[in-house]
Order: sequence, then structure tokens, then C-alpha cells
Amino acid sequence: MKKEGSGVPAKIWKVDPSDPDPRAIEEAASILKSGGVVAFPTETVYGLGAIYNLVEAVKKVFQAKKRPMDNPLILHVSSFSQVSELAVDIPLEVHELAKRFWPGPLTIVLPKSARVPREVTGGLGKVAIRMPAHNVALKLIEAAGAPIAAPSANLSGRPSPTTAQHVIEDLGDAIDGILDAGETLYGVESTVIDLTSRPPVLLRPGSMPVEEIEKVLGVKIFIPSFARGLGEAEKAVAPGTKYRHYSPRATLILVESRDTINIEKVVANIRELATYHLGLGKKVGILCTDETRDRYLDIPAEVISLGSRRDFFQIAKRLYPSLRTFDSKNVDVILAEPVEERGLGLTIMNRLRKASSQRILV
Repeated sequence: MKKEGSGVPAKIWKVDPSDPDPRAIEEAASILKSGGVVAFPTETVYGLGAIYNLVEAVKKVFQAKKRPMDNPLILHVSSFSQVSELAVDIPLEVHELAKRFWPGPLTIVLPKSARVPREVTGGLGKVAIRMPAHNVALKLIEAAGAPIAAPSANLSGRPSPTTAQHVIEDLGDAIDGILDAGETLYGVESTVIDLTSRPPVLLRPGSMPVEEIEKVLGVKIFIPSFARGLGEAEKAVAPGTKYRHYSPRATLILVESRDTINIEKVVANIRELATYHLGLGKKVGILCTDETRDRYLDIPAEVISLGSRRDFFQIAKRLYPSLRTFDSKNVDVILAEPVEERGLGLTIMNRLRKASSQRILV
């Protein structure tokens, strides 16, 4: 694999997301089978993949991302039959969840089989598995002939990539190839549920709302504080549970309400903070929503709306690209509004809290 800064760019295949060129898929799969690493699109974000049981290739994923080795990877499968290769003591609920949500943005944590190298799971006795709902990803896994271990295709700690250009910016000369199928659908990662616990535990909120999963399981899922973005897990029990994630280069300050969101208080505090930081000579960005955008236009700041507060799907989809846009504008401080913690709102707040350097309660 190329070293970062080698000046040798990754090979890029532009492909149709619904009907990718078989030659591009085969070429990318050939690189994987020879121990290389390739970035590929999923319905959530772009992933950086290696064949799961090629340990040296898996290590290259960690090296390219500068990812701590104790931070586990997700195994991507193209058929349910592959789950039995990767996990043991598979509960019946897995079949129900897979029938309802796979292919899709749900990752299930199960006891790992002996076939899964410890490098993939960060030394844990559990393995995270999902089936992506993207034609390019599924065809790549099939052509590789084995599950693909893949975290998001960005430098560790940075906002996850939702386009191939984001991958190029972070990893362009450190990986072997990129399958470019345009923008991803959801823009935030999969939801991770641990089924080795009773009740099941939410390890990371994602594109699949917890409420939908609970309907299938028929039980309430336990949501620890770290899954809300409040603190970190003691161990990296799943991607996104330990270490700072999703962060722009700028200092992100999240202004939250103590209970129910009081948007008037939030706006007033963001305006006050913007004036303060501008007075220090800093370049300020404001991350807001359609309902409040006009309230900031008299401030000499970069203002980006994520969309309507009534549309969490749109807000989630725009979040990472917006953080990267602020970086491209060399903003020093980003002031961000909260959303309600329900449905995808829980995911959005998890990402904002994990990305923030400071939280202010009003």
C-alpha cells in the first residue's frame, strides 16, 4: 500500500451506483484479494475496506486512517449465510432483524467466531456485522469472495466522507483505489445494536432510528450515555463509542437547552458567542436550521443551514459535508444549534456532541 504523502494517488473508478461497470468492480476486488485497501460507497458513508481475514491488509486500514488499533471495524456481508462464518450463538432475533432491515443501515453485534482475526474486533470477543444497501458495495463483496472489514474512509477523528472527493481529501495518496458512485444516501453511519446483552444495547445511533428496531425486537433498547454522545465508553465496544469523532478542524461549540429546546435562548446565546469570537478576530461559522437562518444574517459569519427542523433526514445528510465546508472556508469557531433527541435526532445530537470541543447549556 502507498504511504501517505507518497504523491501516488489512488486509482479512481467512476461507476453508476445502480449498475456499476463489472470491470471496475473486478479490478477493485482484485486489489482487495491481493492485500490492498479500497474505498467504496455504502448507503451511509464511504467505507475503507480490506478482506476481513487478510490481517496485514486489515492493519493497512488502521494505518491509512491513523485509527487506534483497539477501535473495532464493521464486517460487511453480501448474504445472510456469511453471518454464520463470522459469529456464533446467533440469536433468533438476528433473523428477524435481517429480514426487516437488511440490506440496510443496521449493524448487529454478536459473539465472534474463531475465524475473525482479533485485529478486526480490537481484541474483543464480539463482532459487528452489517449488509449494506448499496449495489456497488454488495457487488464488491461478492467479487471479493469474502466479507469486507471497513470503517469510514476518512482520517480518524474527521467528519465521515459522503462523497469520493472527501475520501480523496483525507486519504487520496494513502490507499489503493476508490470506487466513486457519487453522494451517499443517508450521510451518517449505520446504527449499531449489541445483541449479546439483555436487554439489547445501543452502541451507536445511526441512520436506522432505534424506535424502528424496538418494534421488531418487541423490547426497549438500553441507551447508555455514551450513545447519546455524553462521554465515552471505557472500551471501544463499537465504532464511534470511544475517542473524539466526526470533528472539523475548527473548534465546534454546541449550544444546547437543559430540557425542552428553547430556540429563542439558543439563538440569543449563539449571537452573543459569535459577537465575542468575532471581537477576538476569529472567523466564525454558524450551523443552524431553515427556521433560524435569517436570525444570523446580520452577523459577519459564515452561516450554513442544515435544513428544516422538521426534516431530520435532511439535517443528518447535510451534517458532515457542512462541517467540511466550514473547514474549506478556514473557519476558526463553529457555533451549532441542537435538535430534538428523537428518531434521527438522537443520531444528529450524538454526532454534534462527539464533534464538539465545548457544550454550553442554556
